[in-house]
Amino acid sequence: MKGLNKFKRLALLASTALCSLAVNATELTVYTAVEAEDLKKYAARFNEQHPDIKVNWVRDSTGIVTAKLLAEKENPQADVIWGLAATSLMLLDEQNMLESYKPQGYDKLSPKFRDNSENPVWTGMDAWMAAVCFNTVEAAKHNLPKPSSWEDLTKPVYKDHIIMPNPNSSGTGFLDVSSWLQMFGEGKGWEFMDSLHQNISRYTHSGSKPCKLAAAGETPIGISFAFRAAKSKKAGAPLDIIFPSEGLGWDMEATAIVKGTDKLEAAKKLVDWSVSLEANKTYNEGYAVVAMPGVAKPVEFFPENAEELMIDNDFGWAASNREKILAKWQQRYDSKSDPK
Repeated sequence: MKGLNKFKRLALLASTALCSLAVNATELTVYTAVEAEDLKKYAARFNEQHPDIKVNWVRDSTGIVTAKLLAEKENPQADVIWGLAATSLMLLDEQNMLESYKPQGYDKLSPKFRDNSENPVWTGMDAWMAAVCFNTVEAAKHNLPKPSSWEDLTKPVYKDHIIMPNPNSSGTGFLDVSSWLQMFGEGKGWEFMDSLHQNISRYTHSGSKPCKLAAAGETPIGISFAFRAAKSKKAGAPLDIIFPSEGLGWDMEATAIVKGTDKLEAAKKLVDWSVSLEANKTYNEGYAVVAMPGVAKPVEFFPENAEELMIDNDFGWAASNREKILAKWQQRYDSKSDPK
């Protein structure tokens, strides 16, 4: 009985300690564009080291999160931005909205994943890159050949059989558009998009949705990103994943602290964790390219030479020209966009 009473006392003490942590937890409001199904996993692994910090996610597509942050500039609601396109963070930095912070482990990251300015404000996590989801069953029904390049997608045979993301609301859509303008040159890039537009059935407000629709057989071709393509194929969807021969647009998921947060110490702990070895191993469960060299192992259905396929992306140019590019795109192509 004495042993049982001792066990009960220990259990009560442990329960009391956990309750105390929960009551006294610092709550961080974290804006993110990370796929919704992965957020619980990231928070749980962070909380293994920091049970006293609760992460409250506010999740939406990249363009919507970016617009929300800009609208809240004078009265910020977020403490941390975690898993947003680096080009969006560069835009926010131009507006002086980000806190300068060099997290622990910063110097262990690949230089391309670091804000290498004198007072860095963002830190890269992983890279996501473009891909084309090609439903082999639906393609056979319509006698569609398998494309191998971006230019192939402008052929008349694909008319009304392609879905892609709207760059105003989707980071994936923006990396597509900005990469085409860099790869082909601005003049030919817009000409390419004019031709592609003839074959587009609709533009979605999510970067993953075109691939999800292709996986479900609702369209033969969805322009999306490699992580979603690999995940859908692994789940059994009849997809071929195409990495167009001209090269792949890409962007980094990155992290930053919002200037003015009154929870700065907790925010720093989250950003420290975001560049840790454990975090990079977690990113590699879905992404073939991560910020810390030597960590990434092959991801099923990704090409082994993923980094070689990624274009030499001028993030500064993309961020500086973002507003102009999006306005021009909307004027020319928005008529086929899904309702918001």
